[in-house]
Amino acid sequence: MERGQESGLSWLGIVRLGLVQSALGSIVVLTTSTLNRVMAVELALPVALPAALVAWHYVVQLSRPRWGHGSDEGRMRTPWIIGGMATLALGALMATNATALMAVSTIGGIALAILAFTMIGAGVGAAGTSLLALLATRVAPQRRPAAAAITWIMMIVGIVLTAGIGGGLLDPFSMARLSLVASGVAFIAFVVTLLAVWRMEPSAPAQVMVSAPNTPFREALKETLADPKARLFAVFVLVSMVAYSTQELILEPFAGLVFAMTPGQSTQMSGIQNGGVLLGMVLVGALGGFIGGRGRGWMRGWTIAGCVGSAGMLGLLAAAAAIGPSWPILPTVFGLGFFNGMFAVAAIGSMMGLAGEGDGPREGIRMGVWGAAQALGFAAGGFFGAIGVDLGRGLMGADAPAFGLVFALEAGLFLASAIIASRIGAPAARPALSGARHVQA
Repeated sequence: MERGQESGLSWLGIVRLGLVQSALGSIVVLTTSTLNRVMAVELALPVALPAALVAWHYVVQLSRPRWGHGSDEGRMRTPWIIGGMATLALGALMATNATALMAVSTIGGIALAILAFTMIGAGVGAAGTSLLALLATRVAPQRRPAAAAITWIMMIVGIVLTAGIGGGLLDPFSMARLSLVASGVAFIAFVVTLLAVWRMEPSAPAQVMVSAPNTPFREALKETLADPKARLFAVFVLVSMVAYSTQELILEPFAGLVFAMTPGQSTQMSGIQNGGVLLGMVLVGALGGFIGGRGRGWMRGWTIAGCVGSAGMLGLLAAAAAIGPSWPILPTVFGLGFFNGMFAVAAIGSMMGLAGEGDGPREGIRMGVWGAAQALGFAAGGFFGAIGVDLGRGLMGADAPAFGLVFALEAGLFLASAIIASRIGAPAARPALSGARHVQA
């Protein structure tokens, strides 16, 4: 096998691929947030139902290694991105129809929703994994941290725009209006994806990346898991994502129960937290673009710093639970978001660097393995966070110490993540000419 070099993606190319993340975020927020609320409030169904459906879509994403391997063997990422986005869009429309059906036939609506969220999980897995693999293949090493920041910031922008504009269009609410808004979001997201990936990969057979004869999926997965660095990074992703997502479902209830915040105030607090996330992402992305090519292991350093800082902020939240309303909660939450953003972008940048290591094009299956670990971590973190608070309240007979205990345990997980990250080591050095690879005829 011969590998050549070509110039990495331009900044415009990176932004274009970031639009795919925006499209993904816009559809996912519709299905995991808006439909969640409609089921629980407008239809007065048990809150456990939408929570179980969201958890199921994460379980389906355990198939990410299979999608990544398919894009490796197919030599092209674009068809997998487009196919995944189409599946996601159709799944979102089906989920909307399933929600409307629940108002007439609960059992029928739930059955359709299970199929819909299966499609949503598969679509996110196929499109998201292949997109990250394409970025890992085409982005030069010194641009990876900035690329990670750009794509994730654009995902957040997609979520914010959809929540703001789509939410405004939903009033006055009706199932017909919900279906119309969902159709518009899905259509726009799919068209944006088509335009974003157009001509992003070479199409001529002589230019397409090739490798040794096709490797069966099980063999490729076994080889990936046999790599100590890839396996350790998967453990890091799992533990850190459990830590990252544990506070997701309990932070606003904590603000209401312990700090007596109104729903509007706790929502504003979440906005402050997301502001910190964005600032942390921008900082690491900007500094990474400036010093990324000047030293090895710096992304690992930022990852460790983000984990340790997040642990510190969670420790302060545990103290806030003990002290009560006199604690400056908003700066603490902002700090948590800031270090979370640092950790997330640095970890994704490290992921891009590690994805291309090894023989043959393995970016897809490596991203798939780590994406599966991420999905499992998200599902487990949200579940254990909520269950932990409920158990703590039952055992301790009070809200504040239950939240404080969960925040302290979450801080411990972040410290464990920092220790694991310190043992992974810096990604292997790449040739200085370029970070993108393809085969020349």
